[in-house]
Amino acid sequence: MGNVEGRDLYNGNADVIICDGFVGNVALKVSEGVAQTVRYMLRESLKATIASKVGSLLARNAFKAFKRRLDYSEYGGAPLLGVRGACIVCHGSSNANAIKNALRVAAECARADITGTIEHELARLHHTAVLTSTT
Repeated sequence: MGNVEGRDLYNGNADVIICDGFVGNVALKVSEGVAQTVRYMLRESLKATIASKVGSLLARNAFKAFKRRLDYSEYGGAPLLGVRGACIVCHGSSNANAIKNALRVAAECARADITGTIEHELARLHHTAVLTSTT
């Protein structure tokens, strides 16, 4: 897809975004801060009036599902690419649920041979590029 804009981190236009570790860490930290702020502001708004309190009770299940989608501990961690094998990077403040899910992710990556698949596909693309450039 080429270069991406900040909005592409969230709108689904890109499945994978590749950047250096510093930029990736800043993007993650800012995203976590924004998500936490939005949750806090929403919680405060839902407590503001009787109508909003009733509405929040009616939408309780939707809010719980939304919270789970934003909870880093539900994901556990992300693969560190460029390492031969399954290596998962976790959040510095990971709780027991996050570690459990990081172990799950590591097992899934190992079973699916993520690093082997990436290595194979990069070799195939390189081979295709070499053939294309020589013809």
